[in-house]
Amino acid sequence: MKILHELLGPLELPDRLERLVSLAPNLTDALFALGVGERLIGRSAFCHRPPQVLSLPVLSSYTKTRTELLRRLRPDLVLLSTGVQREQALRLKEEGFPVYAVPLPTSPYGILENLSTLGHLLDLEDRADALAHGLALRYAALRGRFGLRVYFEMDLGGPITVGRGSYIAQALLHLGLRPIFLDVPQAYFVPDLEEVKRRKPDLFLYEPKPWGRNPLEKARALAAARGWDLPVAATDGDELAHYGPMFFGFLEKLASRLEATLAQA
Repeated sequence: MKILHELLGPLELPDRLERLVSLAPNLTDALFALGVGERLIGRSAFCHRPPQVLSLPVLSSYTKTRTELLRRLRPDLVLLSTGVQREQALRLKEEGFPVYAVPLPTSPYGILENLSTLGHLLDLEDRADALAHGLALRYAALRGRFGLRVYFEMDLGGPITVGRGSYIAQALLHLGLRPIFLDVPQAYFVPDLEEVKRRKPDLFLYEPKPWGRNPLEKARALAAARGWDLPVAATDGDELAHYGPMFFGFLEKLASRLEATLAQA
């Protein structure tokens, strides 16, 4: 299979890709959603869904790879995302590994486009098309559920919010949750918390680190410490920050949770 990749240049990959390594959680999720999770022979330290991947060897963080172990596994294809993994993908290609980097989406529709890309690579076009169609219908059903201005914050070792060009901002806008920093031409950035207060959001939506306990209580404590008197909601962690097929189920869960929260407000 000969491919011209926008970042990696000309690629020549096996026609049949049986031994797969995924170094990004969104791609691990997508492979299982496409029904080929059994082809995975290695993962990144951040690939923890679905649970059966936890038995696979850990080959990387987001930016560093255990290349000797990877070489011993003899993968037919190593999958990464672009963005923070851009240099890692280039480095692995230079070292002779069969690599493909899937684009970082700028909207939820980019998640569906990435499914189509994987379908092409893995000779699963029909399956990928059916999956993308079903997810698109579920996403469409969420349109305009709310009418609020929202301040969204995720904990990535410190507060990070979203502006223009982020798939998270686009998804929130689709739900009728307009991010207060949508005018900022930067996808992800450290917020000015005083500016948050000046912009007077209707809702504080918080995403904790994965595996955190009591996310709603933590979100309420943050709001109180910052002097914000407004409704608070929280995800369970690594949900809106996850850009695999599970993202759409996480959005549905968020919509249901918000409806319950606002009904009590």
